[in-house]
Amino acid sequence: MQYSLTEARRKLPQLIKSAERGELVTICRRGVPIVEVVRTTRSARKKPKFGTMRGKIKVIDPDWWKPMTDKEVKAFLNGRY
Repeated sequence: MQYSLTEARRKLPQLIKSAERGELVTICRRGVPIVEVVRTTRSARKKPKFGTMRGKIKVIDPDWWKPMTDKEVKAFLNGRY
């Protein structure tokens, strides 16, 4: 299928769906083909592997979630923490 550049701008979601179905979509400028939209062979994104960060994360302060004392807040706000 061939589409002009302006027509392709308006119908981009439809053209992408056509390419997903395996159809070759050609976008032309003044009748000259400039781009072909095709489906990729596979996803470029890899699935995450759980457990790959095990042993690489250090917990410096195990009580990080506890509220700060007034003394710690004052030192933090003064830039001396």
